[in-house]
Amino acid sequence: MDNTRILIYDGSFNGFLTAVFKAFEERINVADIQRNGQAQNALFSDTEIIFTQMDKAKRVWNGVQNKSNTAIKNIYFAFLSEHKGIELLLYRYIQKLFASEVSVHSDYSDTIVLKISQLAKNVGREKHRMEAFVRFQMTKDAIYFANIEPDFNVLPLISKHFRSRYVDQHWLIYDIKRKYGLYYNLQTVEMVSLDLNEVYANSIHKSDRFLAEEYSYQDLWANYFRSTHIKSRINKKLHTQHIPKRYWKYLSEKKQAV
Repeated sequence: MDNTRILIYDGSFNGFLTAVFKAFEERINVADIQRNGQAQNALFSDTEIIFTQMDKAKRVWNGVQNKSNTAIKNIYFAFLSEHKGIELLLYRYIQKLFASEVSVHSDYSDTIVLKISQLAKNVGREKHRMEAFVRFQMTKDAIYFANIEPDFNVLPLISKHFRSRYVDQHWLIYDIKRKYGLYYNLQTVEMVSLDLNEVYANSIHKSDRFLAEEYSYQDLWANYFRSTHIKSRINKKLHTQHIPKRYWKYLSEKKQAV
């Protein structure tokens, strides 16, 4: 009997790990692992819905972590890359980890290991840039708000940074590309989904939700930036290497240049 199947999961990381556990436990010949809503049937393959089970997801997590801390970090970061076909790629990667007596996470001669490492590095770079370039604006509800549109799904990775840095302030960071955000209420960070219209999400300066004092501060900062910017000393190539143009929209001093 053919045991080839496409596993359909809910899109969460724990859902993916549950699918991995299912595949190993039942010795399934995995044709693909796909997110619910994005699934496409393949010829000669049955599909099976996988329901997230935290205990099974945790067993996979612990098993990989026992193999290598670097490997589990690479898996999580690469998963957040949202790269097309990442689930099957990660499943093959995990298979290699469990099949080998030695650590394979640094065997870059293996194309799968190399690809996962590259994706994880790209996501890590995006995480650090979001932490550096995100700028908040004070709303009339006394909440510091920032909207972002990162290349990768890095919100889960930047939560710790902003919680420790702005521990005494209510703040909300919203990913307008993925339509969810993180809200800190002085005690916990919660995942939220808001109905942000295009003006609110993309044209914050035109919204009456923000304090006039905030605009004054931003204008002051922009003017200072322009006054200290000596054109003859500008190394544009080096400048854009440190602050790529796609991040300028997050910076008060750069908004007029966007």
